Amino acid sequence: MLNIAVLVSGGGTNLQALIDAQHRGEISGGKITLVLSGKADAFALHRAEKAGIPTEVLLRKSFSAQEEYDRSLLEILSRYEIDLVVLAGFMTIISNHVVRHYENKIINVHPALIPSFCGEGFYGLKVHEAALEKGVKVTGATVHFVNEVCDGGPIILQKAVEVLPGDTPEILQRRVMEQAEWKLLPKAVSLFCEGRIKVADGRATIKED
Repeated sequence: MLNIAVLVSGGGTNLQALIDAQHRGEISGGKITLVLSGKADAFALHRAEKAGIPTEVLLRKSFSAQEEYDRSLLEILSRYEIDLVVLAGFMTIISNHVVRHYENKIINVHPALIPSFCGEGFYGLKVHEAALEKGVKVTGATVHFVNEVCDGGPIILQKAVEVLPGDTPEILQRRVMEQAEWKLLPKAVSLFCEGRIKVADGRATIKED
């Protein structure tokens, strides 16, 4: 059974999707054993506590240097014997040092079909604002491994979501969450824990059952 850490900063809707999937028995081979927040008042912490999951708070501003923060983060992950790190709305920078330490063991969900509307500056509502401004007819979500390039790691899963007339960024954000993010993230986590994701030449492939 692999130990999963979910890193959060806000409301924790993707965390809740993972918790619900775990309760339904949809995450095989792994268990959420830590929720770590970059903000002391994140509502995601209440979700974790309600589910009986241990929590930690690690504030970047508590450290004068990135290296000190990295050491503390890695120490916590090591203490909980974490095998997989899931970024679920985590707004603190993950350094290349941490990424290399957990190579192909950090998963992120992005609210667009990478390589569209991704990279530096594309997060939260900004992604959906850009999609609507461009006039795309289809958007979606992507779950990918994290590497040194922002939103540039191997893609694990993607799901398309239709853009509808009258959509606002908020409406589109909610539809992408409900139809794509909350479905893809638990599935990707389960595939990882089952050992079914293989990464070669910068691409992720999924082994059949």
